[in-house]
Amino acid sequence: MPTSTVEDYLKAILLEEQVLSSGQLVTMGQIATSLEVAPGTVTAMVKTLEKLGLVAYEPYSGVRLTEEGRLEAIRVLRRHRLIELFLVEVLGLDWSEVHDEAERLEHAISEKLIDRIDVLLGHPKVDPHGDPIPNVAGELQEKELVALEEAPPGEIVTIARVSDQEEAFLRFVEKHGLRPGARVVLTSRDSIADAVTVEPLGRPPVTLGGEAAAKLWIEQPAPLRLNP
Repeated sequence: MPTSTVEDYLKAILLEEQVLSSGQLVTMGQIATSLEVAPGTVTAMVKTLEKLGLVAYEPYSGVRLTEEGRLEAIRVLRRHRLIELFLVEVLGLDWSEVHDEAERLEHAISEKLIDRIDVLLGHPKVDPHGDPIPNVAGELQEKELVALEEAPPGEIVTIARVSDQEEAFLRFVEKHGLRPGARVVLTSRDSIADAVTVEPLGRPPVTLGGEAAAKLWIEQPAPLRLNP
């Protein structure tokens, strides 16, 4: 069984790969930033992962997961996101505080127990933040999402995912009614100020800077259908 450190590295690489274009390598700097460790520490660990057959490493370029490494990373990610949902739905913890708890528990829980949690929760598709949960077969199905700032002005859209899990940001999101599942309308966009104003249905409007808006994702708006 991989150590918790190995699992942390594999999950970090997987999450970085998901935001890169196909074929791009994950750099040592990206991993170091994600795990908050020194780049030299990352390089040493990546060489160990390569010897274990979990990554393919290209010096001075970066790293990618092997098939074996990807499967292991997905197992860790599945445990993490199911634990988060369990802590919210069953134990009643606030969604802003479950990430760190799941970081610790994901290394200790057995596959048997995580499968029971999956059944108990009804085989959920997403965690409390809207991130997709891999299924028991190791399949990770990403929805086609677009950034909130790209929402068609005046149209009702649904928040599907919050990509920043820092407690302060999640509390801000909740305060203004922008959790996943919330329906909102983009009322204005100011490209010079790099800001958008959105109005959650039934709540006051809120203005978001570009950095904050980029952390909120919506379901792909349905194409306009014209009557024949």
